[in-house]
Amino acid sequence: MMKHTLFTPGPTNVPPEVLAALGRPIVHHRAPDFDPVFKTAREGLQYVFRTRNPVVPLTSSGTGGMEAAVTSLLSPGDKAIAIEGGKFGERWGQICKAFGINCVIEKIDWSTSATPELIEKLLRQHPDAKAVLTTHCETSTGALTDIEGIAKVVAGTGAVLVTDAVSSLGAEPLETDKWGVDVVVTGSQKALMLPPGMAFVSVSPKAEAMIQSAKSACYYFSLKKALKSLAENTTPWTGPVSMIVALNAAIELIRKTGLEKIWERHTRCATAIRQGCAALGLPLFSKSPSNVVVALTMPEGVDASKLVKTMRDTFGMTITGGQEHLKGKIIRIAALGFVEEFDVLALIGALEMALLRQGCACEAGSGVGAALKSLNTTMSI
Repeated sequence: MMKHTLFTPGPTNVPPEVLAALGRPIVHHRAPDFDPVFKTAREGLQYVFRTRNPVVPLTSSGTGGMEAAVTSLLSPGDKAIAIEGGKFGERWGQICKAFGINCVIEKIDWSTSATPELIEKLLRQHPDAKAVLTTHCETSTGALTDIEGIAKVVAGTGAVLVTDAVSSLGAEPLETDKWGVDVVVTGSQKALMLPPGMAFVSVSPKAEAMIQSAKSACYYFSLKKALKSLAENTTPWTGPVSMIVALNAAIELIRKTGLEKIWERHTRCATAIRQGCAALGLPLFSKSPSNVVVALTMPEGVDASKLVKTMRDTFGMTITGGQEHLKGKIIRIAALGFVEEFDVLALIGALEMALLRQGCACEAGSGVGAALKSLNTTMSI
């Protein structure tokens, strides 16, 4: 019998309290006893999103939230600007293409992230753009984008800023209202510590005005319908009742710890992973690394796919490999959601053993020692 732990950028480990909540008896989604449950969920989401604006729950993965944002904000023929710096950045352009949106795609190196200066340049070139579509943490590369700086640029235009924070919300600081981010999309199976199955979309007044006037080709994923229902404390369709109950349990855990302390924990864990892996001779892939997922370049002679398989099947620790042209070249490790500092030490120890089995020239104990030193200087014991 082997204990299995997820060190992936989603799905993530689910706390026992949340698993227990999923097993509670089902209540009807239109019955009075569900009203306070849904109200608590709405308020809890506003806490996590750092917003006073409505946060729409959707029954889908994070991609459904991205589609809802595009189709609800924009009409066929409208222009949008999308940054493509990884596998998930590509998704914005693909969604726009599927719904007839004129999308200006700006490709950037996958080891980098978009800058406010780049967005300012693109908006000058395309002053008729109605939306700027960005990715907070590009999960395929581990790169973090300066959304705060970009928001300042977009705020002075007629465009809305839409951010894919599917993996980053709750793990990296994201001040939706303070920064002025119009639409933020996240998913349940990341830092919110829930199973896959829900997306959440926050909507600013500027974005809501655009939604009300858009002639979008959407039905189920209509934010216009969802916002109308949300004002009446309900959903337009049958909601995932058990997931919403579990969401309240997850947000209660987040509130008890405090969002700022959770951000700090992700920083500590990601830093320890980076330090431990550096001691093992694994350099960072991203030039703007996030605390959501650490992407590492494999040294010569190390088979990334074999390493991922050994970590999972031999040591019970699931990490992920690269995507597209990075397949076989990088590994990705996340201490996301329900992962603590001492889990990281076990992870680095297993990674050392997996590397040694492939003949990697690393010294046994060097990675764990570096990770331990990092944690020892950042934890209050």
